[in-house]
Amino acid sequence: MKLFFAPMEGVAHHLFRRAQAACFHPADEYFMPFICPKNHSLTHRERADIAPENNPGVHAIPQILANDPEPFLWATQMLADMGYDEVNLNLGCPSSTVVRKGRGAGFLADTERLRTFFDEVFTKSPLPVSVKTRLGMSDPAEFEKLLSIYNHYPLKRLIIHPRVREEQYGGQVHLEWFQYAEKESRAPVVYNGDLFTPEKIRAFDETHPYVSGIMCGRGFLLHPGLYGLVHGEKESVEKLEAFHAMLYEGYRRNIGTEAFVIMKMKEVWAMLGRGQGLEKKTMKQIHKSSRYDHYEAAVKAAMEEIASRG
Repeated sequence: MKLFFAPMEGVAHHLFRRAQAACFHPADEYFMPFICPKNHSLTHRERADIAPENNPGVHAIPQILANDPEPFLWATQMLADMGYDEVNLNLGCPSSTVVRKGRGAGFLADTERLRTFFDEVFTKSPLPVSVKTRLGMSDPAEFEKLLSIYNHYPLKRLIIHPRVREEQYGGQVHLEWFQYAEKESRAPVVYNGDLFTPEKIRAFDETHPYVSGIMCGRGFLLHPGLYGLVHGEKESVEKLEAFHAMLYEGYRRNIGTEAFVIMKMKEVWAMLGRGQGLEKKTMKQIHKSSRYDHYEAAVKAAMEEIASRG
């Protein structure tokens, strides 16, 4: 079983990827948060995230948010020149801001335009293209037509989050439609959705032995050592401390402002604390922190609590 790191915007950036890969069993591949090419340019944040020098030792795959072949192909050529070996098209983002512009999951509503996009992209792209998709906009049955379109093109792989856009990330996944894709997709399929514990991942792998991989987002935030846990390793406070130190130092070096660094670390602890089962009072001390010394003292207490449980 291959385990892929999901492109979660705001958290799954190059600092987190590098720390996770350095301190724990790395994911097989790291899908990056999307870039949105406009007028042959990217933001400073986007350029920093895809810079090869910021991704040493990880197999990283850039993701592109676009509904126009020209900027998509411009970005793909740039990424090919950087040495990347695959790009991923985002057809899954359910954000209203993205969907209103006909991008992400919003692109799924216009299947004829999607065909035209694919015709040009798969003819001209210098890199293999994979697709991350939802089942449709409002009805899971939309996926039958979408898959018939995907099957006309040489997708490197098809990553499926089996919900529709309107469901966002709530409610039950439509596993029956993923099983349909397992049987009917010409491209290798990857599962994404609600598998964020080692137990759930192992159970899914046992019942879906021919799936080419599982993509996890929240799982890696709850347990940065997720891959090892899936294969029977135990939690290690030493590895967790090393991970935190590397990520914290990376934020301080790259961001600089105390308030913003602490805010970003609190975002990490919001999931990490849940994964480690920290007591409420311990989490409260982290979230009350407003200075480096206060934050570091709170983290020390958190690590001591984790260590005390063996």
